Amino acid sequence: MTTERAIPPLDADELTTLEGWLDFQRATLESKCAGLTDEQAATASVPPSPLTLTGLVQHLAEVERAWFQGTVAGRSFEPIFGPKSDPSGHEGGFELAPDATLSGALDTWRAEVVSSREAYAGRAAADTSPFMGGEVTLRWVLIHLVEEYARHNGHADLIRERIDGATGA
Repeated sequence: MTTERAIPPLDADELTTLEGWLDFQRATLESKCAGLTDEQAATASVPPSPLTLTGLVQHLAEVERAWFQGTVAGRSFEPIFGPKSDPSGHEGGFELAPDATLSGALDTWRAEVVSSREAYAGRAAADTSPFMGGEVTLRWVLIHLVEEYARHNGHADLIRERIDGATGA
């Protein structure tokens, strides 16, 4: 698997560096889905886990929406892919509707990425938003999203390798 991703800047300010790493992780997710059919991307290939690549893309669209639209921008929002499956409050999206497609999930995810960028445009890394009875910085949210993507990209590595043997960063 060849991956064309921009390397995060090596000598930039904090916000640009964090955005660069988040974009790198986003590009990694997209590369893990490249060239797959809807059926392949909907395959839970690492038993006993029901996790699929389409489900990961849907979940990360939900994550983008919850953190940037909800937390950073303070907007109310509805889940994209149905109600949360986890009553503890974690974003859902993992379950696939019968008509779910990888291209549809990717289109929705890409739109959420655009909305995310708009939600924090013009803000500084130290700017805060209300969160869990306190305040959270944009810096913290960006670092959390880099971590969230990196963790799920590890899942995507295993799922993709089991689907068609493709490996690579």
